[in-house]
Amino acid sequence: MKQSLQLRLSQHLSLTPQLQQSIRLLQLSTLELNQEIEQMMAQNPLLDTEDDFSVAAPEISELRPASTAEDSGADTELGGGSELESTPELKAEDFGSTEREDWENGTEGDDFDGIRELPANSNGSSSASGDEDGERSNQDSAEISLQEHLTAQMAGMHLSESDRVALQVLIESLNEDGYLEDSLEAIVIGLLGEEDEATEDREELLDHLRIALKWLQNMDPAGVGAKDLAECLVLQLRALGPSPAQMIAILICKQHLELLAKRDSKKLMALTGADEPLLREAQALIRALEPKPGRRFARGQAAAVVPDVMVRKVGRELRVMLNPEVTPKLRINELYANALRQTRGGITNSPLGGQLQEARWFIKNIQQRFDTILRVSKAIVERQKGFFTHGALAMKPLVLREIADELGLHESTISRVTTAKYMATTFGTFELKYFFGSGLSTEAGGNASSTAVRALIKQFVEAEPANKPLSDSALASMLEEQGIQVARRTVAKYREALKIAPANLRKNP
Repeated sequence: MKQSLQLRLSQHLSLTPQLQQSIRLLQLSTLELNQEIEQMMAQNPLLDTEDDFSVAAPEISELRPASTAEDSGADTELGGGSELESTPELKAEDFGSTEREDWENGTEGDDFDGIRELPANSNGSSSASGDEDGERSNQDSAEISLQEHLTAQMAGMHLSESDRVALQVLIESLNEDGYLEDSLEAIVIGLLGEEDEATEDREELLDHLRIALKWLQNMDPAGVGAKDLAECLVLQLRALGPSPAQMIAILICKQHLELLAKRDSKKLMALTGADEPLLREAQALIRALEPKPGRRFARGQAAAVVPDVMVRKVGRELRVMLNPEVTPKLRINELYANALRQTRGGITNSPLGGQLQEARWFIKNIQQRFDTILRVSKAIVERQKGFFTHGALAMKPLVLREIADELGLHESTISRVTTAKYMATTFGTFELKYFFGSGLSTEAGGNASSTAVRALIKQFVEAEPANKPLSDSALASMLEEQGIQVARRTVAKYREALKIAPANLRKNP
Protein backbone atom coordinates (compact mmCIF):
# COMPACT_ATOMS: atom_id res chain seq x y z
CA MET A 1 0.00 0.00 0.00
CA LYS A 2 1.43 3.32 -1.05
CA GLN A 3 1.16 6.16 1.42
CA SER A 4 0.59 9.73 0.28
CA LEU A 5 -0.40 13.15 1.64
CA GLN A 6 -3.49 14.88 0.35
CA LEU A 7 -4.87 18.36 1.05
CA ARG A 8 -8.65 18.73 1.22
CA LEU A 9 -10.81 21.78 1.80
CA SER A 10 -14.09 21.33 3.68
CA GLN A 11 -16.52 23.38 5.73
CA HIS A 12 -18.01 22.42 9.06
CA LEU A 13 -19.85 24.19 11.85
CA SER A 14 -17.98 24.52 15.13
CA LEU A 15 -19.79 25.61 18.28
CA THR A 16 -17.54 27.51 20.63
CA PRO A 17 -18.08 27.11 24.39
CA GLN A 18 -19.48 30.64 24.49
CA LEU A 19 -22.04 29.86 21.75
CA GLN A 20 -23.00 26.61 23.44
CA GLN A 21 -23.59 28.52 26.68
CA SER A 22 -25.68 31.12 24.86
CA ILE A 23 -27.92 28.44 23.33
CA ARG A 24 -28.30 26.64 26.66
CA LEU A 25 -29.20 29.82 28.58
CA LEU A 26 -31.79 30.73 25.96
CA GLN A 27 -33.87 27.62 26.53
CA LEU A 28 -33.83 27.77 30.34
CA SER A 29 -36.89 28.84 32.30
CA THR A 30 -36.64 31.63 34.87
CA LEU A 31 -36.23 29.15 37.72
CA GLU A 32 -33.59 27.17 35.85
CA LEU A 33 -31.78 30.40 34.94
CA ASN A 34 -31.62 31.44 38.59
CA GLN A 35 -30.18 28.05 39.49
CA GLU A 36 -27.61 28.40 36.73
CA ILE A 37 -26.61 31.85 38.00
CA GLU A 38 -26.27 30.60 41.58
CA GLN A 39 -24.08 27.74 40.40
CA MET A 40 -21.91 30.06 38.29
CA MET A 41 -21.48 32.51 41.18
CA ALA A 42 -20.43 29.66 43.47
CA GLN A 43 -17.74 28.62 40.98
CA ASN A 44 -16.53 32.05 39.85
CA PRO A 45 -15.54 34.64 42.50
CA LEU A 46 -15.34 37.37 39.85
CA LEU A 47 -19.11 37.24 39.28
CA ASP A 48 -21.10 39.37 41.69
CA THR A 49 -24.59 40.81 42.22
CA GLU A 50 -25.81 44.25 43.13
CA ASP A 51 -29.27 45.05 44.46
CA ASP A 52 -29.71 48.23 42.46
CA PHE A 53 -28.24 46.74 39.30
CA SER A 54 -30.39 46.02 36.22
CA VAL A 55 -29.76 44.42 32.86
CA ALA A 56 -29.43 47.87 31.30
CA ALA A 57 -26.91 49.06 33.89
CA PRO A 58 -23.53 50.50 32.83
CA GLU A 59 -21.49 47.59 34.20
CA ILE A 60 -22.87 45.20 31.59
CA SER A 61 -22.64 47.66 28.74
CA GLU A 62 -18.98 48.28 29.62
CA LEU A 63 -18.21 44.59 29.46
CA ARG A 64 -20.13 43.89 26.25
CA PRO A 65 -18.57 44.09 22.80
CA ALA A 66 -19.77 46.76 20.42
CA SER A 67 -23.52 46.29 19.93
CA THR A 68 -24.67 44.72 16.71
CA ALA A 69 -27.71 45.55 14.67
CA GLU A 70 -29.48 42.59 16.27
CA ASP A 71 -28.79 43.88 19.78
CA SER A 72 -29.76 47.47 19.08
CA GLY A 73 -33.17 46.47 17.79
CA ALA A 74 -34.09 44.82 21.06
CA ASP A 75 -34.26 47.93 23.22
CA THR A 76 -37.00 49.86 21.42
CA GLU A 77 -40.63 49.78 22.41
CA LEU A 78 -43.33 48.67 20.00
CA GLY A 79 -44.63 51.81 18.38
CA GLY A 80 -42.49 54.07 20.55
CA GLY A 81 -38.97 54.85 21.68
CA SER A 82 -39.13 54.04 25.37
CA GLU A 83 -36.01 52.44 26.88
CA LEU A 84 -35.71 49.49 29.26
CA GLU A 85 -35.03 51.85 32.16
CA SER A 86 -38.78 52.52 32.30
CA THR A 87 -39.60 48.95 33.32
CA PRO A 88 -39.13 49.22 37.12
CA GLU A 89 -42.40 51.14 37.46
CA LEU A 90 -44.30 47.99 36.46
CA LYS A 91 -45.28 45.34 38.98
CA ALA A 92 -46.59 41.85 38.33
CA GLU A 93 -49.76 42.54 40.30
CA ASP A 94 -50.75 45.22 37.78
CA PHE A 95 -51.67 42.45 35.39
CA GLY A 96 -54.08 40.44 37.53
CA SER A 97 -54.34 36.70 37.07
CA THR A 98 -51.28 34.58 36.40
CA GLU A 99 -52.87 31.56 34.78
CA ARG A 100 -50.54 29.67 32.51
CA GLU A 101 -53.38 28.80 30.11
CA ASP A 102 -56.30 31.09 30.85
CA TRP A 103 -58.42 29.54 28.10
CA GLU A 104 -58.58 26.13 29.76
CA ASN A 105 -61.75 24.99 31.46
CA GLY A 106 -61.13 24.78 35.20
CA THR A 107 -63.16 21.67 36.07
CA GLU A 108 -61.47 19.16 38.31
CA GLY A 109 -62.73 15.87 36.96
CA ASP A 110 -60.17 13.85 38.88
CA ASP A 111 -61.59 14.89 42.26
CA PHE A 112 -64.21 12.14 42.06
CA ASP A 113 -62.08 9.52 40.29
CA GLY A 114 -64.11 9.92 37.12
CA ILE A 115 -67.01 12.10 38.25
CA ARG A 116 -67.15 15.29 36.21
CA GLU A 117 -68.40 18.72 37.27
CA LEU A 118 -69.41 17.72 40.78
CA PRO A 119 -66.91 19.30 43.20
CA ALA A 120 -67.99 22.12 45.44
CA ASN A 121 -66.89 22.82 48.97
CA SER A 122 -69.19 22.32 51.87
CA ASN A 123 -69.72 25.98 52.62
CA GLY A 124 -70.94 26.69 49.13
CA SER A 125 -68.10 29.04 48.26
CA SER A 126 -67.27 27.36 44.97
CA SER A 127 -68.92 25.36 42.24
CA ALA A 128 -67.99 22.83 39.61
CA SER A 129 -66.63 25.45 37.29
CA GLY A 130 -64.58 27.14 40.00
CA ASP A 131 -62.11 29.86 39.24
CA GLU A 132 -60.36 29.95 35.87
CA ASP A 133 -57.42 28.04 37.25
CA GLY A 134 -59.59 25.42 38.95
CA GLU A 135 -58.34 26.25 42.43
CA ARG A 136 -60.17 27.69 45.39
CA SER A 137 -59.27 31.28 46.10
CA ASN A 138 -58.70 30.59 49.77
CA GLN A 139 -55.80 28.26 49.03
CA ASP A 140 -53.33 31.05 48.63
CA SER A 141 -54.55 32.80 51.78
CA ALA A 142 -54.39 29.76 54.08
CA GLU A 143 -52.81 30.83 57.37
CA ILE A 144 -52.62 27.45 59.12
CA SER A 145 -52.16 23.90 57.90
CA LEU A 146 -54.74 21.14 58.22
CA GLN A 147 -52.66 19.47 60.92
CA GLU A 148 -52.48 22.72 62.93
CA HIS A 149 -56.23 23.21 62.58
CA LEU A 150 -56.97 19.71 63.84
CA THR A 151 -54.40 19.92 66.66
CA ALA A 152 -56.04 23.12 67.88
CA GLN A 153 -59.39 21.31 68.08
CA MET A 154 -57.80 18.40 69.92
CA ALA A 155 -56.58 20.80 72.61
CA GLY A 156 -60.19 21.44 73.63
CA MET A 157 -61.16 17.77 73.78
CA HIS A 158 -61.19 15.76 77.02
CA LEU A 159 -59.00 12.80 76.04
CA SER A 160 -56.72 10.49 77.94
CA GLU A 161 -53.03 10.79 77.24
CA SER A 162 -52.96 7.56 75.21
CA ASP A 163 -55.97 8.63 73.09
CA ARG A 164 -54.43 12.05 72.58
CA VAL A 165 -51.19 10.48 71.33
CA ALA A 166 -53.10 8.13 69.01
CA LEU A 167 -55.15 10.99 67.59
CA GLN A 168 -52.00 13.03 67.01
CA VAL A 169 -50.50 10.10 65.12
CA LEU A 170 -53.52 9.96 62.81
CA ILE A 171 -53.47 13.72 62.28
CA GLU A 172 -49.84 13.55 61.22
CA SER A 173 -50.66 10.64 58.87
CA LEU A 174 -53.19 12.64 56.80
CA ASN A 175 -52.24 13.67 53.29
CA GLU A 176 -52.71 17.22 52.01
CA ASP A 177 -56.29 16.45 50.89
CA GLY A 178 -57.29 15.25 54.36
CA TYR A 179 -57.36 11.53 53.55
CA LEU A 180 -55.89 8.75 55.69
CA GLU A 181 -54.21 6.75 52.94
CA ASP A 182 -52.55 4.14 55.20
CA SER A 183 -54.61 1.56 57.02
CA LEU A 184 -54.52 1.47 60.82
CA GLU A 185 -52.61 -1.81 60.67
CA ALA A 186 -49.98 -0.21 58.43
CA ILE A 187 -49.62 2.68 60.88
CA VAL A 188 -49.12 0.23 63.75
CA ILE A 189 -46.42 -1.59 61.77
CA GLY A 190 -44.75 1.72 61.05
CA LEU A 191 -44.68 2.54 64.75
CA LEU A 192 -43.77 -0.84 66.25
CA GLY A 193 -42.09 -2.64 63.36
CA GLU A 194 -42.99 -5.95 61.73
CA GLU A 195 -41.83 -8.27 64.53
CA ASP A 196 -44.34 -10.77 65.87
CA GLU A 197 -43.42 -9.98 69.46
CA ALA A 198 -45.46 -7.84 71.81
CA THR A 199 -48.79 -8.80 70.21
CA GLU A 200 -50.67 -7.31 73.14
CA ASP A 201 -48.98 -3.96 72.59
CA ARG A 202 -50.00 -4.06 68.94
CA GLU A 203 -53.64 -4.82 69.73
CA GLU A 204 -53.72 -2.14 72.40
CA LEU A 205 -52.29 0.46 70.02
CA LEU A 206 -54.69 -0.64 67.28
CA ASP A 207 -57.64 -0.21 69.66
CA HIS A 208 -56.48 3.30 70.55
CA LEU A 209 -56.15 4.16 66.85
CA ARG A 210 -59.68 2.87 66.11
CA ILE A 211 -61.08 5.09 68.85
CA ALA A 212 -58.96 8.03 67.69
CA LEU A 213 -60.21 7.57 64.13
CA LYS A 214 -63.78 8.05 65.30
CA TRP A 215 -62.74 11.26 67.05
CA LEU A 216 -60.89 12.42 63.93
CA GLN A 217 -63.80 11.77 61.58
CA ASN A 218 -66.07 13.93 63.76
CA MET A 219 -63.74 16.92 63.62
CA ASP A 220 -63.79 19.91 61.30
CA PRO A 221 -63.60 19.91 58.29
CA ALA A 222 -66.23 17.26 57.70
CA GLY A 223 -64.93 14.27 55.77
CA VAL A 224 -61.41 14.41 57.16
CA GLY A 225 -59.80 11.07 57.99
CA ALA A 226 -61.62 9.11 55.26
CA LYS A 227 -59.81 6.32 53.44
CA ASP A 228 -61.36 7.10 50.05
CA LEU A 229 -63.76 9.42 48.24
CA ALA A 230 -66.89 7.42 48.99
CA GLU A 231 -66.24 7.42 52.73
CA CYS A 232 -65.36 11.13 52.63
CA LEU A 233 -68.69 12.01 51.02
CA VAL A 234 -70.64 9.74 53.36
CA LEU A 235 -69.06 11.38 56.43
CA GLN A 236 -70.11 14.80 55.15
CA LEU A 237 -73.65 13.61 54.37
CA ARG A 238 -74.09 12.14 57.85
CA ALA A 239 -73.15 15.50 59.34
CA LEU A 240 -76.07 17.14 57.51
CA GLY A 241 -78.79 15.44 59.51
CA PRO A 242 -81.31 12.77 58.49
CA SER A 243 -83.67 13.22 55.55
CA PRO A 244 -84.95 11.07 52.65
CA ALA A 245 -82.59 12.82 50.23
CA GLN A 246 -79.69 12.28 52.59
CA MET A 247 -80.36 8.53 52.77
CA ILE A 248 -80.48 8.28 48.96
CA ALA A 249 -77.30 10.36 48.66
CA ILE A 250 -75.47 8.06 51.13
CA LEU A 251 -76.60 4.99 49.19
CA ILE A 252 -75.36 6.53 45.92
CA CYS A 253 -71.99 7.45 47.42
CA LYS A 254 -71.50 4.00 48.91
CA GLN A 255 -72.50 1.92 45.89
CA HIS A 256 -73.23 3.93 42.75
CA LEU A 257 -70.66 6.70 42.30
CA GLU A 258 -69.86 5.44 38.80
CA LEU A 259 -73.48 5.78 37.72
CA LEU A 260 -73.57 9.25 39.23
CA ALA A 261 -70.52 10.20 37.15
CA LYS A 262 -72.29 8.97 34.02
CA ARG A 263 -75.46 10.86 35.01
CA ASP A 264 -77.47 7.70 34.46
CA SER A 265 -80.63 8.82 36.25
CA LYS A 266 -82.76 5.90 35.12
CA LYS A 267 -80.48 3.27 36.62
CA LEU A 268 -80.02 5.32 39.78
CA MET A 269 -83.78 5.56 40.28
CA ALA A 270 -84.18 1.84 39.67
CA LEU A 271 -81.40 0.87 42.09
CA THR A 272 -82.22 3.34 44.87
CA GLY A 273 -86.02 3.34 44.59
CA ALA A 274 -86.08 7.13 44.48
CA ASP A 275 -88.34 9.10 42.19
CA GLU A 276 -86.97 11.86 39.97
CA PRO A 277 -87.50 14.83 42.38
CA LEU A 278 -85.92 12.92 45.28
CA LEU A 279 -82.97 11.84 43.11
CA ARG A 280 -82.37 15.44 42.04
CA GLU A 281 -82.42 16.54 45.66
CA ALA A 282 -79.90 13.82 46.55
CA GLN A 283 -77.66 14.84 43.66
CA ALA A 284 -77.81 18.45 44.83
CA LEU A 285 -76.63 17.36 48.28
CA ILE A 286 -73.68 15.50 46.77
CA ARG A 287 -72.71 18.47 44.57
CA ALA A 288 -72.50 20.64 47.67
CA LEU A 289 -69.85 18.40 49.25
CA GLU A 290 -66.09 18.92 49.29
CA PRO A 291 -64.17 15.98 47.79
CA LYS A 292 -60.90 17.25 49.30
CA PRO A 293 -61.50 18.35 52.92
CA GLY A 294 -57.92 19.59 53.30
CA ARG A 295 -58.07 21.78 50.19
CA ARG A 296 -58.64 25.09 51.94
CA PHE A 297 -55.66 24.50 54.23
CA ALA A 298 -53.23 23.63 51.45
CA ARG A 299 -50.25 25.91 51.05
CA GLY A 300 -48.43 26.74 47.88
CA GLN A 301 -50.19 24.19 45.69
CA ALA A 302 -50.63 26.58 42.81
CA ALA A 303 -47.21 28.07 42.17
CA ALA A 304 -47.57 31.51 40.64
CA VAL A 305 -46.05 31.92 37.21
CA VAL A 306 -43.71 34.90 37.11
CA PRO A 307 -43.88 36.58 33.69
CA ASP A 308 -40.68 37.27 31.78
CA VAL A 309 -42.31 39.97 29.66
CA MET A 310 -45.06 42.50 30.36
CA VAL A 311 -47.39 44.10 27.84
CA ARG A 312 -49.01 47.39 28.74
CA LYS A 313 -51.44 49.46 26.72
CA VAL A 314 -50.55 53.15 26.82
CA GLY A 315 -53.02 55.13 24.76
CA ARG A 316 -53.18 53.34 21.43
CA GLU A 317 -49.75 51.82 21.79
CA LEU A 318 -48.82 48.41 23.14
CA ARG A 319 -45.59 48.62 25.10
CA VAL A 320 -43.57 45.48 25.64
CA MET A 321 -40.94 45.38 28.35
CA LEU A 322 -38.97 42.92 30.42
CA ASN A 323 -40.13 42.14 33.93
CA PRO A 324 -37.50 43.73 36.22
CA GLU A 325 -38.24 41.08 38.87
CA VAL A 326 -36.75 38.29 36.76
CA THR A 327 -33.84 40.11 35.15
CA PRO A 328 -30.62 39.10 36.97
CA LYS A 329 -28.51 41.77 38.63
CA LEU A 330 -24.99 40.74 37.69
CA ARG A 331 -21.65 42.53 37.46
CA ILE A 332 -17.92 41.89 37.70
CA ASN A 333 -16.53 41.99 41.22
CA GLU A 334 -14.42 45.15 41.02
CA LEU A 335 -12.31 44.23 44.05
CA TYR A 336 -11.01 41.09 42.35
CA ALA A 337 -10.78 42.78 38.93
CA ASN A 338 -8.62 45.63 40.32
CA ALA A 339 -6.42 43.15 42.14
CA LEU A 340 -5.87 41.30 38.88
CA ARG A 341 -4.88 44.48 37.07
CA GLN A 342 -2.24 45.26 39.70
CA THR A 343 -0.62 41.83 39.63
CA ARG A 344 2.73 41.35 37.96
CA GLY A 345 2.09 40.18 34.42
CA GLY A 346 -1.43 41.62 34.41
CA ILE A 347 -4.73 39.86 33.82
CA THR A 348 -3.50 37.73 30.92
CA ASN A 349 -0.92 35.79 32.91
CA SER A 350 -3.02 35.50 36.09
CA PRO A 351 -4.72 32.19 36.95
CA LEU A 352 -7.92 34.17 37.51
CA GLY A 353 -7.74 35.77 34.07
CA GLY A 354 -9.74 32.89 32.55
CA GLN A 355 -12.45 33.27 35.18
CA LEU A 356 -12.68 36.99 34.45
CA GLN A 357 -13.25 36.27 30.77
CA GLU A 358 -15.75 33.56 31.68
CA ALA A 359 -17.69 36.00 33.87
CA ARG A 360 -17.74 38.58 31.07
CA TRP A 361 -19.06 36.03 28.57
CA PHE A 362 -21.69 34.83 31.04
CA ILE A 363 -23.00 38.37 31.62
CA LYS A 364 -23.01 39.01 27.86
CA ASN A 365 -24.95 35.80 27.18
CA ILE A 366 -27.48 36.64 29.91
CA GLN A 367 -28.02 40.06 28.33
CA GLN A 368 -28.35 38.51 24.88
CA ARG A 369 -30.92 36.03 26.22
CA PHE A 370 -33.19 38.79 27.47
CA ASP A 371 -32.64 40.85 24.33
CA THR A 372 -33.81 37.93 22.21
CA ILE A 373 -36.83 37.26 24.43
CA LEU A 374 -37.80 40.92 24.16
CA ARG A 375 -37.40 40.99 20.38
CA VAL A 376 -39.49 37.85 19.90
CA SER A 377 -42.15 39.13 22.30
CA LYS A 378 -42.46 42.40 20.41
CA ALA A 379 -42.82 40.55 17.12
CA ILE A 380 -45.56 38.38 18.64
CA VAL A 381 -47.43 41.39 20.00
CA GLU A 382 -47.19 43.14 16.64
CA ARG A 383 -48.74 40.10 14.92
CA GLN A 384 -51.41 39.51 17.58
CA LYS A 385 -52.59 43.06 18.28
CA GLY A 386 -56.21 41.94 18.12
CA PHE A 387 -55.73 39.60 21.08
CA PHE A 388 -54.59 42.40 23.40
CA THR A 389 -57.78 44.34 22.60
CA HIS A 390 -60.47 41.69 22.16
CA GLY A 391 -59.02 38.53 23.73
CA ALA A 392 -58.57 35.00 22.41
CA LEU A 393 -61.40 35.30 19.91
CA ALA A 394 -59.27 37.75 17.91
CA MET A 395 -56.19 35.52 17.79
CA LYS A 396 -54.65 35.10 14.32
CA PRO A 397 -52.87 32.03 12.93
CA LEU A 398 -49.14 32.26 13.59
CA VAL A 399 -46.27 29.82 13.13
CA LEU A 400 -42.67 29.92 14.33
CA ARG A 401 -41.30 30.40 10.82
CA GLU A 402 -43.06 33.77 10.43
CA ILE A 403 -41.35 35.22 13.50
CA ALA A 404 -38.04 33.58 12.56
CA ASP A 405 -38.10 35.11 9.06
CA GLU A 406 -39.04 38.52 10.41
CA LEU A 407 -36.21 38.61 12.97
CA GLY A 408 -33.62 36.78 10.90
CA LEU A 409 -33.36 33.93 13.39
CA HIS A 410 -33.69 30.18 13.08
CA GLU A 411 -36.95 28.42 13.95
CA SER A 412 -35.17 26.44 16.66
CA THR A 413 -34.18 29.71 18.32
CA ILE A 414 -37.79 30.90 18.33
CA SER A 415 -38.84 27.54 19.76
CA ARG A 416 -36.32 27.88 22.61
CA VAL A 417 -37.41 31.45 23.34
CA THR A 418 -41.12 30.60 23.49
CA THR A 419 -40.72 27.55 25.75
CA ALA A 420 -41.26 28.17 29.50
CA LYS A 421 -41.26 31.95 28.97
CA TYR A 422 -44.37 33.89 29.96
CA MET A 423 -46.04 37.15 28.99
CA ALA A 424 -48.29 39.14 31.34
CA THR A 425 -51.29 40.74 29.63
CA THR A 426 -54.56 42.31 30.73
CA PHE A 427 -56.22 38.94 29.99
CA GLY A 428 -53.82 36.93 32.16
CA THR A 429 -50.35 35.46 31.89
CA PHE A 430 -49.61 33.09 29.02
CA GLU A 431 -46.70 31.06 27.78
CA LEU A 432 -45.29 32.60 24.61
CA LYS A 433 -46.19 29.42 22.74
CA TYR A 434 -49.86 30.21 23.42
CA PHE A 435 -49.77 32.92 20.77
CA PHE A 436 -48.87 30.43 18.05
CA GLY A 437 -51.49 28.30 16.38
CA SER A 438 -52.33 26.66 13.11
CA GLY A 439 -54.92 28.13 10.75
CA LEU A 440 -58.31 26.74 9.82
CA SER A 441 -59.91 27.69 6.51
CA THR A 442 -62.92 29.99 6.40
CA GLU A 443 -65.64 30.60 3.83
CA ALA A 444 -64.13 33.98 3.06
CA GLY A 445 -60.92 32.29 1.93
CA GLY A 446 -58.89 33.36 4.97
CA ASN A 447 -57.68 31.48 8.03
CA ALA A 448 -58.88 31.38 11.63
CA SER A 449 -56.52 30.60 14.47
CA SER A 450 -57.02 27.29 16.27
CA THR A 451 -56.76 29.26 19.53
CA ALA A 452 -59.67 31.46 18.48
CA VAL A 453 -61.67 28.36 17.53
CA ARG A 454 -61.06 26.86 20.98
CA ALA A 455 -62.24 30.12 22.54
CA LEU A 456 -65.42 29.97 20.44
CA ILE A 457 -66.06 26.37 21.49
CA LYS A 458 -65.67 27.32 25.14
CA GLN A 459 -68.04 30.25 24.64
CA PHE A 460 -70.65 28.03 22.99
CA VAL A 461 -70.47 25.44 25.78
CA GLU A 462 -70.78 28.06 28.51
CA ALA A 463 -73.98 29.38 26.88
CA GLU A 464 -75.57 25.98 26.16
CA PRO A 465 -78.80 24.90 27.91
CA ALA A 466 -78.05 22.82 31.00
CA ASN A 467 -80.60 20.15 30.05
CA LYS A 468 -79.56 19.97 26.37
CA PRO A 469 -75.77 20.28 25.97
CA LEU A 470 -74.24 20.69 22.54
CA SER A 471 -72.73 17.65 20.86
CA ASP A 472 -69.48 17.84 18.90
CA SER A 473 -71.47 17.75 15.65
CA ALA A 474 -73.64 20.64 16.84
CA LEU A 475 -70.54 22.63 17.79
CA ALA A 476 -69.05 21.96 14.34
CA SER A 477 -72.28 23.21 12.72
CA MET A 478 -72.25 26.37 14.84
CA LEU A 479 -68.65 27.04 13.86
CA GLU A 480 -69.59 26.56 10.21
CA GLU A 481 -72.30 29.19 10.67
CA GLN A 482 -69.50 31.51 11.79
CA GLY A 483 -67.70 30.77 8.53
CA ILE A 484 -65.17 28.37 10.07
CA GLN A 485 -64.92 24.91 8.53
CA VAL A 486 -64.02 22.39 11.24
CA ALA A 487 -64.49 18.62 11.25
CA ARG A 488 -66.33 16.98 14.15
CA ARG A 489 -63.22 15.05 15.24
CA THR A 490 -61.28 18.34 15.32
CA VAL A 491 -63.96 19.84 17.56
CA ALA A 492 -63.67 16.81 19.84
CA LYS A 493 -59.89 17.25 20.01
CA TYR A 494 -60.21 20.95 20.91
CA ARG A 495 -62.94 20.19 23.46
CA GLU A 496 -60.72 17.62 25.17
CA ALA A 497 -57.83 20.09 25.16
CA LEU A 498 -60.12 22.55 26.96
CA LYS A 499 -60.93 19.80 29.51
CA ILE A 500 -64.63 19.99 28.67
CA ALA A 501 -66.58 16.79 29.22
CA PRO A 502 -68.62 15.19 26.43
CA ALA A 503 -72.24 16.22 26.00
CA ASN A 504 -73.66 13.19 27.83
CA LEU A 505 -71.60 14.04 30.94
CA ARG A 506 -72.51 17.73 30.83
CA LYS A 507 -76.23 17.10 30.84
CA ASN A 508 -78.08 18.06 34.00
CA PRO A 509 -81.19 15.96 34.74
